[in-house]
Amino acid sequence: MPTYAYEAMNSSGKSQKGTIEATTSEEAIKQIRSQGFFPTSVREQKIKGGGGDAKGNAPREVAKKKKGKGFNIAIGGVGLKKMTLFTRQLSTLQDAGLPLLRSLQILESQQRPGLMKSILGGVCEDVESGSTLSDALAKHPKAFDRLYCKMVNAGEIGGVLDVILQRLADFMEKGQRLRRRIKGALIYPVVVISIAILIVTGIMYYVIPKFQEIFNDFDVQLPSLTIFLVSASKWVAGQSSKDQVVPGAIWILCSPVIIFIFFKLIRKTGPGRAYTDIIRVKLPVIGPLIKKTAIARFTRTLGTLISAGVPILEAINITKDTSGNFVFERALGKVHDSIREGDTFSNPLRESKVCDAIVVNMIDVGEETGDLDVMLMKIADNYDEEVDVAVASLLSLLEPFMVVILGGIVGTIVLALFLPLVSMIESVSQAKV
Repeated sequence: MPTYAYEAMNSSGKSQKGTIEATTSEEAIKQIRSQGFFPTSVREQKIKGGGGDAKGNAPREVAKKKKGKGFNIAIGGVGLKKMTLFTRQLSTLQDAGLPLLRSLQILESQQRPGLMKSILGGVCEDVESGSTLSDALAKHPKAFDRLYCKMVNAGEIGGVLDVILQRLADFMEKGQRLRRRIKGALIYPVVVISIAILIVTGIMYYVIPKFQEIFNDFDVQLPSLTIFLVSASKWVAGQSSKDQVVPGAIWILCSPVIIFIFFKLIRKTGPGRAYTDIIRVKLPVIGPLIKKTAIARFTRTLGTLISAGVPILEAINITKDTSGNFVFERALGKVHDSIREGDTFSNPLRESKVCDAIVVNMIDVGEETGDLDVMLMKIADNYDEEVDVAVASLLSLLEPFMVVILGGIVGTIVLALFLPLVSMIESVSQAKV
């Protein structure tokens, strides 16, 4: 039977160390808690030799050979979809009663070569050498963020890792579903606007110069609108002046990429991120949608952490770091300081004015009844529905708006081209008379 070395705290808060024999780490934690201790670290002691362990796991030499099959090079982090699938599969295997190491080895073996497979290989080695799952996951921040590791740690301490993994999988699936709905709603306007820009740029580059040649042949006096259109066409084609090196068409086509990179660089700085988040929240149409999404995200994160048994102050800190919006980070920082000084959750949140009154009141009721986690999850579900409604409303507003804008652009081009033609027809008619 494996032997586990543990560190724990007794009822008076003093640190205790020792060893205990158990078939699994979960059973070891239960035995430690039954002795009146609160375990802070439980690790399986290393086994000398390569014959495997009592769990039926593969010998350590086999694991080393698996690692030696090759290495993977990957840039960036692991996608949310892949992480959600891994968490759901791990929760299912743990619920079925499989040993943790065996579950990790199964999931690692079914991964395709890449960053996720490499990370799970490292996690398997750490867990096999006696490290806790949360400590092993914390070594790979590209895949497992602080929220993920803290929830797993809470599940290990409480002996309910399978339940926590199920909650974490549900949390990630709902977050992925919300993000997918927002991205899906933005695809239509982005595609329409992109195609419209390409068509208008093509007209300015190829069509307008042909009309300009006709106008020059007939020596027609051009109206102001047509002169402006011809000048814009010359700029697009790179013929506005001898000093123009890059055609305007290149700037038009590259401007979305330049704006995106510039925005990302600004977001890398602290003040730039703060100002852009404040501006985004205060935008007339998109601002309320961003605000509702942020509320749904932070309430679901905080509710999930509290229900998992993470202490309230630590849960607020984690939620603040993962909220993704400076406005809500600042508000949650004030909430953290307030609770640490003995005040309530709702008062500083009400003073910050970042949430609607209904959110603050529901949190206040949750504090009074002791069901803060339940109330936070209800707020998140409610705001998920409101985000759906807001996205649908935004789409219904964007469609006629884009039609009017595109119609106005096309109409202006047609009018600018036909005004000189009318003058040409009049001059030809007068010449015949």
